[in-house]
Amino acid sequence: MRKKKELPLAQVYGLLEPGPVVLVTTSRSGRANIMPMTWHTMMEFEPPLVGCVISNRNYTFGVLRATGECVINVPTAELAGTVVACGNGSGRKMDKFEEFGLTPVAATMVKAPLIAECYASLECKVIDRKLVDQYNFFILEVVKAWIDPRRNRPATLHHQGEGVFRVPGRTIKLPSPKTSLLAD
Repeated sequence: MRKKKELPLAQVYGLLEPGPVVLVTTSRSGRANIMPMTWHTMMEFEPPLVGCVISNRNYTFGVLRATGECVINVPTAELAGTVVACGNGSGRKMDKFEEFGLTPVAATMVKAPLIAECYASLECKVIDRKLVDQYNFFILEVVKAWIDPRRNRPATLHHQGEGVFRVPGRTIKLPSPKTSLLAD
């Protein structure tokens, strides 16, 4: 039997990273920003609730805290270079839409823009701030959702740490009654 080796604790998140890298857009005083985010999780189905961690050192943290709204945009693997570039610059110093050639689209329920080039966009409002001060954890309610109907399950990016990303390949479908979502 093969022995396991110790994994540095700083690398644990690469094992558990649940969802795709997303681009969070915010807007304050007419100035929009984009930030890549991987630390998010679904918390409820209806209404859809998303929990996310945004460092209090990030420009987006202050804007989200002040405005209470954002858009979670889901990019495809084709935007990988742009996603990484957005993460390597600060919205304090640049207009990321202009810098990286992305197209802002007006949302209907929030002031933050959608990103036209992304596969899906979720307009969100902060509904719970109890864990923000201690853990930088926001709970968002998705109030409007958009998807590009021309794309069927496109490849998304999944961050594994230290500049490594995984792009899902094979999809499998197994029989599963809807009630299994509630099973333990």
